[in-house]
Amino acid sequence: MLAMKQMAGGLGRARAIGSAATGVRRMATVSDALDRKVRQNNWEEGNFINYKKMSENLAIVRSRLNRPLTYAEKILYSHLDDPHGQEIERGKSYLKLRPDRVACQDATAQMAILQFMSAGMDSVANPTTVHCDHLIEAQVGGVKDLDRAISINKEVYDFLATACAKYNIGFWRPGSGIIHQILLENYAFPGGLLIGTDSHTPNGGGLGMAAIGVGGADAVDVMANLPWELKAPKVIGVKLTGQMSGWTAPKDIILKVADILTVKGGTGAIVEYHGPGTASVSCTGMATITNMGAEIGATTSLFPFNDRMYDYLAATKRKEIGDFARVYANELKEDEGAEYDQLIEINLSELEPHINGPFTPDLGTPISKFSQAVKENGWPEELKVGLIGSCTNSSYEDMSRAASIARDALDHGLKAKSAFTVTPGSEQIRATIERDGQLQTFEEFGGMVLANACGPCIGQWDRRDVKKGEANSILSSYNRNFTGRNDGNPATHSFVTSPDLVVALTIAGNLHFNPLTDKLKDKDGNEFMLKPPTGDGLPTRGYDPGQDTYQAPPKDRASVSVAVSPTSDRLQILEPFQPWDGKDAKDLPILIKAKGKTTTDHISMAGPWLKYRGHLDNISNNMLIGAINEANDEANKVKNFTTGEWDAVPAVARDYKKKGIKWVVIGDWNYGEGSSREHAALEPRHLGGLAIVTRSFARIHETNLKKQGMLPLTFADPADYDKIKPDDKVDILATELAVGKPVTMVVHPKDGKSFEIKLEHTFNEPQIEWFKNGSALNTMAKSRA
Repeated sequence: MLAMKQMAGGLGRARAIGSAATGVRRMATVSDALDRKVRQNNWEEGNFINYKKMSENLAIVRSRLNRPLTYAEKILYSHLDDPHGQEIERGKSYLKLRPDRVACQDATAQMAILQFMSAGMDSVANPTTVHCDHLIEAQVGGVKDLDRAISINKEVYDFLATACAKYNIGFWRPGSGIIHQILLENYAFPGGLLIGTDSHTPNGGGLGMAAIGVGGADAVDVMANLPWELKAPKVIGVKLTGQMSGWTAPKDIILKVADILTVKGGTGAIVEYHGPGTASVSCTGMATITNMGAEIGATTSLFPFNDRMYDYLAATKRKEIGDFARVYANELKEDEGAEYDQLIEINLSELEPHINGPFTPDLGTPISKFSQAVKENGWPEELKVGLIGSCTNSSYEDMSRAASIARDALDHGLKAKSAFTVTPGSEQIRATIERDGQLQTFEEFGGMVLANACGPCIGQWDRRDVKKGEANSILSSYNRNFTGRNDGNPATHSFVTSPDLVVALTIAGNLHFNPLTDKLKDKDGNEFMLKPPTGDGLPTRGYDPGQDTYQAPPKDRASVSVAVSPTSDRLQILEPFQPWDGKDAKDLPILIKAKGKTTTDHISMAGPWLKYRGHLDNISNNMLIGAINEANDEANKVKNFTTGEWDAVPAVARDYKKKGIKWVVIGDWNYGEGSSREHAALEPRHLGGLAIVTRSFARIHETNLKKQGMLPLTFADPADYDKIKPDDKVDILATELAVGKPVTMVVHPKDGKSFEIKLEHTFNEPQIEWFKNGSALNTMAKSRA
């Protein structure tokens, strides 16, 4: 232990060690200090943090690159499958990596496990967990909503519970909390690499982990012990100086960054926070910031290891991990002189609270200018609902600060004027704030406490206070506010901000209130100003774990059978996709030319469709029903060229498939932005699509399409998007597909002369094999044969 303390300041120092057997004195090496068995978490006995291997890999890469490294690079390069031979160039090379863990939420886990089952293995090869958080609809309150969800989703939960038991996967039952909060509380550790089948997996960056959202097919690779492939990200540095105070919260940092970078500004990059300002942000505050990095398209976001992380590890009964991280601390931050591809500087002392939206998370407005923006844009002034919690902002600190504002209002005889909901991020948070009184304050204030689940953040909200199509405003501490996402109402103006501002504006009941400058009237008509929020970053009495919601895999797994009914309308065993026929595809119809923003919500809606996440054919009935057709400016109405009739997008696709006609989709910028749902890639493949041709792709969606044997192609000249009409036919010369070479698309206008357009792609050699074999899963099965 003394040696650990002596080396805690850095790995550069060594000390003499005597050997009783030989009498020889030698110098302790880095490997000596790191040669310890420290468990990754408190739930799994045989999985350890391998800082020694990471250090050895880094030493190899350092000797090759001979330059200072960013922290993001250190984590990725320390997890290389082949540190000696791996080509490394930021923004260009495809890295083959060995993640420490895999995590799946229940909606995406169904398809991931169904795919894993077809790999024919009896156990996952790497530590994996499944978390039940997406299928619980917010309706009347936590307990009743949870009971209702368990009843409605029994078939799916039984499948997941038995599959996890069968394949050696940790299972977090419904009610345990949101996947990202559970990962932060139990599984994230500094310097680790985790992949998760949800786009907000980067939440783990709050504990210095490279936690990356992926599609289920990527997760299956790692579960099956294949290296995971990632295009070497560029690194955007965000230097924080100064210190937050008053109404400014960690959420405001990412709201400001989103405003600067926009929803696609982080694509292909890791956002790395550094600088003296990081020391003043709590661990859970850092998690809020990294979580919402998904909104700028970033691969992930992270903070360097510091004392705030150590304190959080200690508070969550992982002090041994914190001590081990201190030994490895020199490699848990950027090297001096490390260079970033882009650098942003933010002075926290000058940062103003922000409100972002509506309809997009990157439209940032400081609170001082928000009232004016509401007037100028004609946004609905009345605040109908304020919502706090979610995976982004449901920490003890968030809840404590929000409760302090609510208590201040109550002390003046005021309650929430708007409807108000609270979503605890985990059972541990719920139990702790119940014990410490914040929950009672929220209920006194007029709040409804929802289940420990995603709820309204992902559209699981049975909202009844406004009619569909009725313009209204809501304010949340969530991360995502695309059109119709929260409540299915495209006229809802959804804004995102800190929990502090949500509570403050909920008291006033309108969007014009600025708690930094405006006064309220108490029950007696006297004016007063709300006090700035206060609250502990960590509970002084420690966390209350609440109810035990974890199911460990049994010791004897051979006798476990996985529950899938052949007549189920929610679960369906997968059939392999057909391999490519080796020919160019000629005279293909354009199923839809999508106009403007086409997110994964437009391609494969969530909400009521979540129940079909394990049944590919049923969920395919939502394919592209939210995309706007350029031909008529309508959603879910396209022309079937074989009949001349207009019909729903999935219906036309099914008709083409039945007639043996392959088809393509033409898309706009950043196609597939949003959640990591692989169904948005599986559905077009299942319904007979060949290619998606766009101006640009969101990272996860592009990879997902490749994994399913689709061709994600981009216009070499983005202006060519405008040359194509919805009723054109196209040839895709798939035989031209080769690394670094363009593919030709021949366009046959309905009236006019044919012309050629060059399309680009990011396929490498192994990915081309996915296309040839019909999918990545087919390629895996072929290699095992």
